Amino acid sequence: MDATETRKYWRHPCFPELGLFKARFTQHRYELHTHPTYVIALITAGCERIRIGRHKIVAPAGTIAVVNPEEWHDGEQGADEGWAYRTFYPPVPLMAGLAHELGRADAPVFSRPDIEDSDLAAALMAAHQSSISQDATQAETSLLVALRRLIVRHGDWGGRVEEIESSGSRRRFSLYEQLVESDLGSQLDLQRFADVARVTRFQVIRDFKKAIGLTPAAYIRDRRLRRASSLIEQGLGLAEAAIAAGFADQSHLSRVFRTMHGMTPGMFRRGKPPELKRVHIEMN
Repeated sequence: MDATETRKYWRHPCFPELGLFKARFTQHRYELHTHPTYVIALITAGCERIRIGRHKIVAPAGTIAVVNPEEWHDGEQGADEGWAYRTFYPPVPLMAGLAHELGRADAPVFSRPDIEDSDLAAALMAAHQSSISQDATQAETSLLVALRRLIVRHGDWGGRVEEIESSGSRRRFSLYEQLVESDLGSQLDLQRFADVARVTRFQVIRDFKKAIGLTPAAYIRDRRLRRASSLIEQGLGLAEAAIAAGFADQSHLSRVFRTMHGMTPGMFRRGKPPELKRVHIEMN
């Protein structure tokens, strides 16, 4: 980890299921990975180059990058000075609940990965900053204002951004997903995937490429990282979480975690919401 780079992760005081991240990177490069949550990143300085799904974007300061849940994405410097950003990780139930309050039946989907909206950028900055203030009411209000503005102005209610067309590959990929989720801690090779779908190993590779555009190895690594993150949040020790998720050891988990998330597993474990006081306002 480059000593000149900075990063901090914490939880929102009013929505503890929502993580927040603030970082400045000059050399760090994210490999392709996914999150079960949305990722809403406000670029505050420099420039980031990002692949989100099938889109490749260059995001200078002021840009808002939005990643839908389960959408593959990476990130690296887009300028010599690197980039700084503030990120929100709102879970699907939270966003679905807000959408319901706004009269929508489903969780929002965002079809545009890069958004230029100065009012929204200002609202996101205020929400991020107030998440570490001493006023819980302000922290809650500013977050809801920012997310509402994002959903109303930029949500696409027509369905998933990129539907994977119904085909044999899609049907077989669901079998591969089930295998990974049910036996993540064991050795998973191409032959096991081939056996479960009754195809050749070459077909397995084509199925993964067609369904998600990645190799089976990249998918397994992502799911192991997701499992380890969940176990760490539940209080399991780092070494135990690493083994349970299928990593060789804690060092292996730490290397992958830094590459994918830009922070160490220990930093992720320590990310707790600050204790804030709620301001009572009396109406005359």
